[in-house]
Amino acid sequence: MGAWRIAAIHPLRYRRAASAPPVQRPAGAAPGRQAMTSDDRATALLEAGDHRAAAEAIVRDYGPQILGYLVSVLRNDGDAADVFSQFTEDLWRGLPGFRRECPVRIWAYRLAWHAAARHLRDPYRARGRRLETTELSRIAEEVRSSLLLGRKEARQRGIDRLRSRLAPDEQTLLVLRLDRDLTWREVATVLAEDGAPADEPALRKRFERLKDKLARMAREEGLLE
Repeated sequence: MGAWRIAAIHPLRYRRAASAPPVQRPAGAAPGRQAMTSDDRATALLEAGDHRAAAEAIVRDYGPQILGYLVSVLRNDGDAADVFSQFTEDLWRGLPGFRRECPVRIWAYRLAWHAAARHLRDPYRARGRRLETTELSRIAEEVRSSLLLGRKEARQRGIDRLRSRLAPDEQTLLVLRLDRDLTWREVATVLAEDGAPADEPALRKRFERLKDKLARMAREEGLLE
């Protein structure tokens, strides 16, 4: 997986980290028909009642970007790998009750955020319980190994250093809105507590303050004129 790089159009912005490969139209597919997205694929499997295949598809398609997000929030590759294991466990156990009130991708980020938050509250709690499916466990391990190795081989130290100084909730807001291009409604859904979405206007104000803070930090580090 490629490491995040500084986007040319914005000195504080990463390019998309380890996102799922573009879906190609199968050979012989009728021209003009839109290719099935990752969310479409997972939703179709869920509607068919195949939770195992749906879990494997979600981890395969969204796992790299979820793990990249966890690395940003937790600032430690080992902790991120542990919480990613917890995320896959939560995903497996939660799929039967997932009511599809939001896109699968948004739900997956919500699971990841809550797994990270639990880790931050209690970092010594046992993580990475045994998954119910060997194939899902194998896919999760492939995601962990490839992405973490890529980050070690090509890390953008300047911007990583700035972002590592942010609080976990700031990291989450920055990654979801800036790196992943989630809408404010989707960000609010990810950060929901007890089913109540976060306040969108308040999130917007926090984001503006965060951008100002990052710009100030970048100037102090000589990354901005």
